[in-house]
Amino acid sequence: MSKRLQVVLNQDVRKLGNNGDLVEVAPGYARNYLLPQGIASLATPGILRQVEQRREKERQRLLAELQDAEARKVALKTVGKLIIRKQVGEENQIFGTVTTQDVADAIKERAGQDVDRRGITLPEIGKTGSYEAQVKLHPEVTATVQFDVIPL
Repeated sequence: MSKRLQVVLNQDVRKLGNNGDLVEVAPGYARNYLLPQGIASLATPGILRQVEQRREKERQRLLAELQDAEARKVALKTVGKLIIRKQVGEENQIFGTVTTQDVADAIKERAGQDVDRRGITLPEIGKTGSYEAQVKLHPEVTATVQFDVIPL
């Protein structure tokens, strides 16, 4: 079997790896394509240290995001019930619907936190009453927010 070269990718390469990955490739592929195009660099001890430092920074950033999301979850728990006002008709049927934007606005007003409306999951809401919404703050952190729908 022929000798393989270790290179560190400087950008994503389809079917080979992502930016910063250490991969083994055929010497001709590295010498004739990856290195001249600037797509990869030879894996020297200095470059390997740089790659490891980048990975550590990325890991620290992801950990900080997770801790921030956990703190926001605790803050949302302490807020209490949110209030959403809607126009109602007979038998407390609401006109229109309660949207995720309504819940996001209520969270912003009450807790002072910006929440992406696309991360909010609502139950079917047809009448006034108490409901719960799931708010996805991070891929690993979901908070539950209670709210009341009351007449305008």
